[in-house]
Amino acid sequence: MLLRKKMFVEVKNLKKDYGTGENIIHVLKGLNFQLEKGEICTVLGPSGAGKSTLLNLIGGIDTLTSGEIRIAGKLIELDDKDGLLEYRRDHLGFVFQFYNLIPDLTVKENIEVCGFLGKNNLDINKLLSDLGLKEHQNKFPRQLSGGQQQRTSIGRALIKAPTLLLCDEPTGALDYETSKEILELLERVNHEYNTTILIVTHNEAISHMSDRIIHLKDGRITNNLVNPRKTAARDLTW
Repeated sequence: MLLRKKMFVEVKNLKKDYGTGENIIHVLKGLNFQLEKGEICTVLGPSGAGKSTLLNLIGGIDTLTSGEIRIAGKLIELDDKDGLLEYRRDHLGFVFQFYNLIPDLTVKENIEVCGFLGKNNLDINKLLSDLGLKEHQNKFPRQLSGGQQQRTSIGRALIKAPTLLLCDEPTGALDYETSKEILELLERVNHEYNTTILIVTHNEAISHMSDRIIHLKDGRITNNLVNPRKTAARDLTW
């Protein structure tokens, strides 16, 4: 008898509308997909497809119209403030295209701020070393390159050892070589910590390093594919 694999992320009939009556806009139109623990998933699609809306719903930033989101078997109820706080603290890390660092805090302090929210934090010194930020830890964001700022934002997301890392265009503001470095870093995070990673991007090349590739168009999933031959991040080209 084959045992059904336990899914870590489960999205069921997810719908999101904005507006009411004649002005209603159906942004997500009944999405269904599942991710196993430790998968890297890339969500692709044109502007307006609903990619960022999906990420915001899974991240508890926005409220859904109908459907279900389950993480590690637990229903995420977006109107349950205590449950949402626990979910964000214990499971969730968020990496944005624009780094949202606190300008008057150093690299180390920007990362440590989020550590105050967690219960099982990673070692800050090891994390700084893994991120290549050890020698920059006392610098302020204005003294950093774009890649260093993005590494800091990733460190901020990782310090509390999230089980799910959501990345919204994590290389969108970076040049080619720096983008490759950030993707290699995400790949190492996935391997070392078995972190499930969901990446929203316009860059189709990123999908080649993923376990699963989801295509969105006009609020619907048009393809949900398992990648049979992953490409190492360092070998990606675009």
